[in-house]
Amino acid sequence: MAQGFIHLRLHTEFSLSDSVVRVPELVAAVAAAGMPAVAVTDQNNLFAMVKFYREALKSGVKPIVGVDLLVREEGERQAPSRLTLLCQSLAGYRNLARLVTRAYLEGQDRGTPRLERAWLTAAALEGLLGLSGASEGDVGRALLNGRERDAERLLEAWLAVLPGRFYLELQRLGRPGEEGYIAAAVALAARRSVPVVATNDVRFLTPAQFESHEARVCIHDGALLADAGRVRRYTRQQYLRTPQEMAALFADIPEALANTVEIARRCSLVLKLG
Repeated sequence: MAQGFIHLRLHTEFSLSDSVVRVPELVAAVAAAGMPAVAVTDQNNLFAMVKFYREALKSGVKPIVGVDLLVREEGERQAPSRLTLLCQSLAGYRNLARLVTRAYLEGQDRGTPRLERAWLTAAALEGLLGLSGASEGDVGRALLNGRERDAERLLEAWLAVLPGRFYLELQRLGRPGEEGYIAAAVALAARRSVPVVATNDVRFLTPAQFESHEARVCIHDGALLADAGRVRRYTRQQYLRTPQEMAALFADIPEALANTVEIARRCSLVLKLG
């Protein structure tokens, strides 16, 4: 697999509320951009998996299967943190399917499935590789709030259950506080000898699709597109950037790009369909 960049955090329309990416168009765009692999990490589900797996193999693209998960935090007002898990093997896929199922059966909170931290044991995460969720993960939130000791403690907990398989995630999407987070995350990664990885949190294929994506979000949220006071959770930067664009964006942290390719090498899920 040539050096470059692989998208590892990407929602499709199967995330239901926050993406307009369709699987056939995604695979075609990835192939056209010369990317040898791509991950689909829909929120709390594996609905797109079979369609994505078939389309990717048909187009000569390596499919990486994963899920963007919500982890319950202590305290009623504390929003859940994010964790992305990618399948390295069939055993990892089975463990991920069990976790997603358990979130729906036992972890529902106001209609949203969440994982309990106690469920995320080393045995439950065997065959899986973890991305930290950038500023929306627990480590990232602690860094953003200047709680470096808490960040180190949380990182140690992830390394205990995902030894050698946990990456601190970096994003440049035009959000406030990004550069401060990146500086703190890179420093933490250096102190703890933990790898960093760049993602673009993809929700649409081209910048021109941003408005249609926002319309979909508003329909889900029951908000008006023209409402100046509505919460804006996404930016125009969350499109399927080319490897060249990502290389320019993270020219100062080349290892974050190289690790996307390394992760793609480490994830080799073979499914028998039919």
